[in-house]
Amino acid sequence: MSDTSKRSTVYFDPQVHAALRLKAAHTHRSLSEIVNDAVRAALAEDQEDLAAFEERISEPTMSYEALLDDLKAHGKL
Repeated sequence: MSDTSKRSTVYFDPQVHAALRLKAAHTHRSLSEIVNDAVRAALAEDQEDLAAFEERISEPTMSYEALLDDLKAHGKL
């Protein structure tokens, strides 16, 4: 770990922890590396989702009721 890393306590389900330990041993990586990579991937996915929302912000919205009416009108319900 680098000097700039921060320490934190994370509580895992026992089976998840066992799986992480096995994966760490199998891949010759630390638990911290695996968890950091997973968190980075989740944050990157969040950023992609937010960008998609931003791209679609100007699209008209449709209420749930209007959606159901449209589906019924087109024979989908």
